Amino acid sequence: MQGLEQALLGLQQLTERLRRDCPWDREQTTRTIVPHTVEEAYEVADAALAGDDDKLLDELGDLLFQVYFLALLLEEQGKGDLAQAARLIHEKLVRRHPHVFGDVEAETPGRVKENWERIKREQEGREGVFHHVPEALPALLHARKLQQRAKAVGFEYPDVQGALADLQDELCELQDDLGSEERRAEELGDVLFAAVNVARKLDVDPELELRRASERFRARVEAAELLARENGEDWGALPLERQDHYFDLAKEHE
Repeated sequence: MQGLEQALLGLQQLTERLRRDCPWDREQTTRTIVPHTVEEAYEVADAALAGDDDKLLDELGDLLFQVYFLALLLEEQGKGDLAQAARLIHEKLVRRHPHVFGDVEAETPGRVKENWERIKREQEGREGVFHHVPEALPALLHARKLQQRAKAVGFEYPDVQGALADLQDELCELQDDLGSEERRAEELGDVLFAAVNVARKLDVDPELELRRASERFRARVEAAELLARENGEDWGALPLERQDHYFDLAKEHE
């Protein structure tokens, strides 16, 4: 424990030194720092999903520094500090885990989530169905958050089959209404929203999985390009049928 305390105190002192002596750090505000905080959070997620423990450890340090820096900005404004933030999250976690620190029973993860949402509504003054949904969330996560709030009040398909059927209906509506640009955009938005709902029912994070799918696509295209080059062909100049052939080969080689 002593080593942990020394490390955290050292990071606090370093943060204060940078804020005082570094021209770049002196100019930062919460608005300018937050984009970096979001970026670091995604890098933590990427490392975790990749199973790269060394990178995860490094990225966690970067994210921890963001927490220290933002807390220091609050302290400068007299609005709180890191210690207060730690106390608040400690109290919140105890309050939201009555099955651990109280006599409430919750034997499944699903029941834990139900209790969590009930406590937020009944004990923390969260009013309205869509309370505390940050507008700055990426669109896929924003959609999932709205759906989670609706679920908390019972507005929810009973199983994933209902969500899949809704996704199919939305796809049919998109196919049947490719007229005006506005209608196409609206119908496509409904398809994406329905797809997020399917992901949520499958307990899959749509934001992270779309990023992983994008990375798979990039890796496969690069591999297809290499395979074509090894065969004396320029993949970018090939007709779609040949490009698709190499793309399929790249998938097989995975």
